[in-house]
Amino acid sequence: MLFNSISFTIFLPIVFVLYWFVLNKSLKYQNVLLLVSSYFFYACWDWRFLFLLVFSTLLDYFTGIKMSESKSKNGKSFWFWLSIVVNLGFLGVFKYYNFFAESFVDAVANFGVHVNPWTIKVILPIGISFYTFHGLSYVIDIYKGRIEAEKNIIDYSVFVSFFPLLVAGPIERATHLLPQIQKKRNFDYNKAVDGLRQILWGLFKKVVIADQCAQYANDIFSNSAEYSGSTLLLGALFFTFQIYGDFSGYSDIAIGTARLFGIDLLRNFAFPYFSRDIAEFWRRWHISLSTWFRDYLYIPLGGSKGGMWMKIRNTFIIFLVSGFWHGANWTFVVWGFLHALYIMPSIIFKTNRKNLDVVAQGKILPTVKEVFQMGLTFSLTAFAWIFFRANNIEHALSYISRIFTSSLFTYPVYQGDDFLKILFVLLSFFVSIEWFGRQDQFAIAKLGINWKPVFRYSVYVSIIIAIFWYSGQQQQFIYFQF
Repeated sequence: MLFNSISFTIFLPIVFVLYWFVLNKSLKYQNVLLLVSSYFFYACWDWRFLFLLVFSTLLDYFTGIKMSESKSKNGKSFWFWLSIVVNLGFLGVFKYYNFFAESFVDAVANFGVHVNPWTIKVILPIGISFYTFHGLSYVIDIYKGRIEAEKNIIDYSVFVSFFPLLVAGPIERATHLLPQIQKKRNFDYNKAVDGLRQILWGLFKKVVIADQCAQYANDIFSNSAEYSGSTLLLGALFFTFQIYGDFSGYSDIAIGTARLFGIDLLRNFAFPYFSRDIAEFWRRWHISLSTWFRDYLYIPLGGSKGGMWMKIRNTFIIFLVSGFWHGANWTFVVWGFLHALYIMPSIIFKTNRKNLDVVAQGKILPTVKEVFQMGLTFSLTAFAWIFFRANNIEHALSYISRIFTSSLFTYPVYQGDDFLKILFVLLSFFVSIEWFGRQDQFAIAKLGINWKPVFRYSVYVSIIIAIFWYSGQQQQFIYFQF
């Protein structure tokens, strides 16, 4: 079930009414409702993979209890590693087996050896990377003694399966979400209205920005040999906005939906395209994943301790693993490698925590220096997205080589030129709203808060009309494939 579908617009109000107006006197029944709704939400995609979600949940639930009950260190380690191996095993089989098998075939073919390994042709279970990481952080935290094992299986299952975050995050922590699930929740009108506002902006990002940019990005990337360098550059820019609108839009809808049920999820985006360097970009892009890798991989590897060499090594490991987490393709690995290279100067010269505040905080416009810094960071990011979007390494290199030709300085030519002009207007409006709302949790959190209601609601109605107007080009969220 997609957030931007008719079925979700029916599903959400039904769950909301049952939750607040029928089962509001019982926290237990509210949580049961959230669990049943979450499984239904997941089963609407493919019910056959529901067993995998339930198995993963039960595995971490029971191994967590066994670790807490273990009297010896060896016993605790056994249950810990059982959970880690099985979780990563499932992830490896469903997400990476074919990749490694095909890479092996290609490698031995270079030596004249031709093999035909058996490959598993199955659909990648949606959200497997996200709910697996939920479970991994839970068992790691128990093993490290940071939390106690949860005994209530309903509460734990809701933590793993809560439908707003189930298929594409944010990647939650037990220390943040479980206490909210266990605590009685009272309806908060202001929080619910704020949640609706965030859902509205998330839908605008997805339907009006991401899906419209996707039409052009998909066509230009699919037929890159036919276009000039300037048009290919345009395609890369469209994908840069598409992936931001798509994923941050999903996160806004997820966070806003959770707030309707009185639950706060972790923030996942903080206006990353206004970053002044790559280190700041990674503090603002997919925050829940970045902090997950920091806490569960970078720091255990030694983090910043142990000298410059260890810091450089650990940084490359983090970015390469992060790239590989996104998908079983060398393009994602190269994307991660590029970002590791980008961030190296700030690591070596210890400037990676230089820009911790919001750019041009308290001001309307940035300085010339800040414009240059944001432009450079945006350009580096857009360049790396070419590898992220390309079908394979050869496609990415071909795409880039065709950009840097004399045709880069020609006027970009594309069919459907009239709508292209409208899209530029929409993008200009979008960037402007994001800029003026950059100091808040999301762009329209306080937009028009001091205006007369008629003007404020006119803006909301205009956004709703735009969403309906452009809803004909519905496309699946990009991060569902991860």
